[in-house]
Amino acid sequence: MRLSPDQMIFWQHGFLKLNGTIVFTWGLMFVLVVGSTLVTRRLSTGLDRSRWQNLLEIVVTGIEKQIADVGLRHPEKYLGFLGTLFLFVASAALCTIIPGYEPPTASLSTTAALALSVLVAVPLFGIEEQGLRGYLKSYLEPTFIMLPFNIISEVSRTLALAVRLFGNMMSGAMIVGILLTITPFLFPIVMTALGLLTGMVQAYIFSILAAVYIAAGTRGPKGELEASTGALNIRNR
Repeated sequence: MRLSPDQMIFWQHGFLKLNGTIVFTWGLMFVLVVGSTLVTRRLSTGLDRSRWQNLLEIVVTGIEKQIADVGLRHPEKYLGFLGTLFLFVASAALCTIIPGYEPPTASLSTTAALALSVLVAVPLFGIEEQGLRGYLKSYLEPTFIMLPFNIISEVSRTLALAVRLFGNMMSGAMIVGILLTITPFLFPIVMTALGLLTGMVQAYIFSILAAVYIAAGTRGPKGELEASTGALNIRNR
């Protein structure tokens, strides 16, 4: 039983390997790009709109509302990044119904890359909102003694994002694999359905946590408090 798509090797030459994680990740990105192109190629700005456009606008509006609830004042500015994170993780989970497909999020390398993208996005959005001097100054508040602790906090929450997503996605794949070995009929179907639900929940949580970190980075200590409050309100719903 494979614990990760990293163990699925399609091609190898010396130390160069083309494993399942790379193939499934790029395949999923290709599907998302083609799908987004097809969905948005005939958008209308008038009153006469298709059902697909109405559905798309409902989804986009819902995502923007969730971003605004976290504490980000201009959700449309963060929609592209956070929406892409959500769609990638959610699509990776939904595609598990395809025979032979293994979600790339079950690999630590993929989840680490997603977490690193958040690590890079936080200072970029923070500098854009506060300026370089204002953002760097936030690491010295309330006193310069907090500088190493603030840096450790940035690194630790990035690591926590990667490990959290990896652990939850891999555990679901492992449970399904074990049940396929023991009882290859009813239980795997139930667990696959449960895995789809878990994947959607993880996509939502990952995106919300990314929004919380960005809100903290763009609004300083006050924004961090407000973002944390927003995250608690969402969890309590």
